Amino acid sequence: MALTRIALLVSLCYVTACSDQQTAAPASEALDRILGRSMTQEPVIRDFDPAQVARGQAIFRNNCAGCHGQNAEGTPDWRKPLESGRYPPPPLNGTAHAWHHSTEELKRFILNGGPPGEGRMPGWAGILTDQEIDDVLVWIKSLWPDEVYEGWYTRIENRP
Repeated sequence: MALTRIALLVSLCYVTACSDQQTAAPASEALDRILGRSMTQEPVIRDFDPAQVARGQAIFRNNCAGCHGQNAEGTPDWRKPLESGRYPPPPLNGTAHAWHHSTEELKRFILNGGPPGEGRMPGWAGILTDQEIDDVLVWIKSLWPDEVYEGWYTRIENRP
């Protein structure tokens, strides 16, 4: 009887060990590691005012779309310098590098033009109001995929 119990216990341990295979971490855990956040951190929720998003889109299309495209898709071959050595307007829709900058930096680029030496974007100070620039920035951020927005918010915008 004791031998049967031992055999049953060994069998149970063997089955448990075989069925307890390690599985790949869920995608959300992998994203947490990439974003450098703890597993318990709440996801970033975008709570944009739809009216502000709509205003930003209209302002963008009236003032910025001539260079950056109607949907902020940028210029084809935007990574390739022009003959002048400067770069054409990049996408602002989350597929380029705009999300590498804080809101304040993006606002400075819009107000003052630039970035210096890299592009030929004019400054919009005195042409667009602060509110109009804020509206445009909210519209641009609304275009970013969730993963891009969350990475931007976690690593750039909301740094301690």
